[in-house]
Amino acid sequence: MRPMILGTLAAFFFAFTFIINRSMELEGGSWIWSASLRYFFMVPFLLLLVYGRKNLKPLFVEMKNNPRAWLLWSFVGFGLFYGPICFSAAYAPGWLIASTWQITIISGSLLAPFFVETVMTQKGQVKIKGRIPKKGMAMSSLILLGIILMQVDHADSLSKVEVFLGVIPVIVASFAYPLGNRKMMDVCGGRLDVFQRVLGMTIASMPFWIVLAIYGMFTVGPPSIGQSVQSGIIAITSGVIATILFFRATDLVRGNMQKLGNVEATQSISVLFAVIGELILLKAVLPSTVSWTGMILVMAGMVFHSYVSHKGDILDGKKVSAQ
Repeated sequence: MRPMILGTLAAFFFAFTFIINRSMELEGGSWIWSASLRYFFMVPFLLLLVYGRKNLKPLFVEMKNNPRAWLLWSFVGFGLFYGPICFSAAYAPGWLIASTWQITIISGSLLAPFFVETVMTQKGQVKIKGRIPKKGMAMSSLILLGIILMQVDHADSLSKVEVFLGVIPVIVASFAYPLGNRKMMDVCGGRLDVFQRVLGMTIASMPFWIVLAIYGMFTVGPPSIGQSVQSGIIAITSGVIATILFFRATDLVRGNMQKLGNVEATQSISVLFAVIGELILLKAVLPSTVSWTGMILVMAGMVFHSYVSHKGDILDGKKVSAQ
């Protein structure tokens, strides 16, 4: 239950990303600065947190021992996640991006065979190759159907190019985020806490954000004060609070692909938070009946996905007990 609560809280704070990114785009801010400033602002906050816990030295030792893995999976988990999310904000409303983002639930399940999970048997803990949870995937089809409904409904007001640019980058991000997160959990092997891991990944992703910022200076100029302030808010709410909550939730179920997918499924509730936030803060147009139907299917898919995963855990426990 605790991982699910932490995952839901993370979804609430993640919703700030979709709302504020859309706000910055509507005000003329570039996605380049929306993406890079968040991670620049995250560094000092995370440094203070980790330094206050006297955990900086172990982190730097870990990063020094395996720099290639840190650079690669931090780029995947943070760079290929947040860059595309910000890019999409220029072409679609926040609630639509948040809805499309829920493909991450399916993405996470499809990634299972690339990882090893820990299973309890009569002989103790055994590591086996992860399997795609078929029942969970069947429930996730509801989420996919909901996303398709929203995309079809929204496509009437956008060109094919805009729909493409507003959706495809989010799909890329939906695979990159769980992949980078899971790979870094394997690399760390439980030796670092969640604060250290988030700081380490933020620092290791800096080369990408610095190159992107340099590109931004030459193409769109420096960011405005307003965009800088809003990026700072995202850095605290989504970058620090939400990421730490989510990573902590995944840490609690590390090694169990069923439960890990269950925690990742909690992120679909961010759709509702994003809709409410845009309606209140941005005076956005109320989604149509078709879009609401799609959102309901997305959230229903999350509920069923969680139920199937939980039921599967109970059955697995009975099987182990019976051996």
